[in-house]
Amino acid sequence: MTPGPCQSLLQKQESREVSKEQEQTVEMVGGQLMRIPYTAPLPAPTIIPSAAASVSGAVAALTDFLTSTPQLRNKNKDKTVLLTGAGISVASGLADYRGTKGTYTLNKTYRPIYFHEFVANHAARKRYWARSFLGWTNLNKSKPNPAHKAVADLGRMGYLSSVITQNVDSFHPQAHPSLRTLELHGYLRSAVCTTCRTEYDRQLFQNDLAALNPAWSDFLNEMLASGALTTENPDERRRLGLKTNPDGDVDVPGVDYATFRYPACPTCLAKPPQDKDGKKHVIEVDVDGAWVAGNSTAGILKPNVIMFGESIPDTTKTAAELAIDEASRVLVLGSSLATYSAWRLVKRAREQGMPIGIVNIGGVRGEEQFFSHLGENSTGKDGLRCAHILEDMLPNLVKELGQKNTTPFASSAMARPFVPAPWA
Repeated sequence: MTPGPCQSLLQKQESREVSKEQEQTVEMVGGQLMRIPYTAPLPAPTIIPSAAASVSGAVAALTDFLTSTPQLRNKNKDKTVLLTGAGISVASGLADYRGTKGTYTLNKTYRPIYFHEFVANHAARKRYWARSFLGWTNLNKSKPNPAHKAVADLGRMGYLSSVITQNVDSFHPQAHPSLRTLELHGYLRSAVCTTCRTEYDRQLFQNDLAALNPAWSDFLNEMLASGALTTENPDERRRLGLKTNPDGDVDVPGVDYATFRYPACPTCLAKPPQDKDGKKHVIEVDVDGAWVAGNSTAGILKPNVIMFGESIPDTTKTAAELAIDEASRVLVLGSSLATYSAWRLVKRAREQGMPIGIVNIGGVRGEEQFFSHLGENSTGKDGLRCAHILEDMLPNLVKELGQKNTTPFASSAMARPFVPAPWA
């Protein structure tokens, strides 16, 4: 039987039959079934050096990695770029994709929404915003964990020149606002109009969603009161009738998302923009201000993130490539590099001869090519691969480097304030 909060929402909704054709609009695009790459477990890593199998050995290898000067052509500065993935935020209570308790590990049928589905399908947007509405409260309350704080310490000590993160939780700019951070896949702290590109604060947008959806708002409050959205135990979540996924996505099986409403872009609504042919766009809303399908051609709000299947803006790609090209080594934390946008950056660094360090529990896409040059006697100086819990290991690394009292980089890298990832 569906738990109380879920049942209360179901009772407030009208029963509806979903046809096969409606189901297929989400799965079929141009007659082809969309698939999520790299959902299966990746091969287990080979620990390099072997001593890095222990936390103390990994700290020693990372110390060697960060304090040794690589011999690289055309590199007159010693800079380390940090690349992070979802694994660094797990200790903050957020779900990841491929970890031991990740969504792809526990939910084999899960697939995120794709960009083309979101922009083309009103029903898909209802589903996305309903699930985001349920997940936002706890996502917004989550805070950086000791791993993020250790990154801040490493930046202050001069061991990091910049951070490139795949994460959209804004923990890095919160934890170290003075250490340059590029948010490769955008951020959830705002919504953005797909037409005029105006950004809106996500919490204010949440308030608008609550006003448009009183039954859903009551349901959210019931779920919060029951603890269903705060437990980190996947079995307990299933018992309470929901699935939590990365990026603040909460799925409640059996609930009809078609009842959910979302607002139109206020800027486009007040002054409809023109299309490429000079014709004014149409934005229609209901009596409460919710976006209405039919004649509407603009004013759709999306999360300010790069969705699956969406292109990263050229300005962001260029900034990430420049950060890599100016570096002398790359350290990867908590990422399987399963997304090409991140993997290609590490590949770019290795092709320039840079040492690569990876700390990730579980396999990493194509990692063998990053370490094939390392011999049996490697100490970590020329590259390392280990698998440890970041919030446990990184504070120990900070302590070890603090005792050495060495700062290989000029602290000028810390002088520039945080600037959100640029948008085209």
